[in-house]
Order: sequence, then C-alpha cells, then structure tokens
Amino acid sequence: MVWKVFAEFEAPEYSAEGIQEFRNFIAIEAVMQRLNHKEMLLWACFEDGKVIGVIASRPPCHIALLFVDKAHHCRRIARSLYNTVLDHYKTIGNYNEMTVNSSPYAVEAYRRLGFSETDSAQTVNGIRFIPMKHKFC
Repeated sequence: MVWKVFAEFEAPEYSAEGIQEFRNFIAIEAVMQRLNHKEMLLWACFEDGKVIGVIASRPPCHIALLFVDKAHHCRRIARSLYNTVLDHYKTIGNYNEMTVNSSPYAVEAYRRLGFSETDSAQTVNGIRFIPMKHKFC
C-alpha cells in the first residue's frame, strides 16, 4: 500500500535516485531490521483485514512514514494514526514536540495535524522534503 500511494502521489516529483532511495527504505527486510533493532515503530489501520493506512516513527520523536490508501483519503485516518503515535510518545517520555520531513505533497496534511515548517525545502539522496515540527503539551 505504501509503495502504491508513493508511486501515485510522490514519485512523479522525485528523481530516479529519490525513488530508489525510498524503495530501499520501505523494503520489507529494511523495515523488519529497523523494527527488530527498535529503530522504528510501526502502526497500521485496517479495514476488512486490509491495510488502509500506516504510520512509522523513529526515536526520539519523528514521523518516518505516514501513508493512507487513496480510496480512504479525507476520512481522518491520518489524524487517527498520528494521534496514536502522539499518545504513545506522551505516555513513554517527556516529549513536547514531534518532527517530520514532509514531502511537498503532504505539507498541507501535516499543517492540518498542527505541524509548521521549520526550514525551506531540502533534497537528500534524491528525496525532497520540508522539515516540520508540531509542539504539543
């Protein structure tokens, strides 16, 4: 599902290098290694046994992935997933902000979640992103 959504909404704006970098990041072996080493946490939203949304975070308090299936956009699934992660971090530690490197496509969605830009657009390994932060109490 993540690759499908990325391919439709993100990939058209990425270089070949960026597309390959993202493909490597979401490869099941790479994800499993990060999960096993506690370098990443992952939550999913299901409907009728099918994954329709995922969110992943990495320490200390950073969103690494947030994708919702196209057919389920605008149904508050991203907000629900984000609130789950937010509750997790509020429960386990003394965190007061969440960060994300948003794709240009997702900036407005992150703004609706309470994030604001902290810097201008950047590109690393072909991945274009806008650093954002959400302060919470």
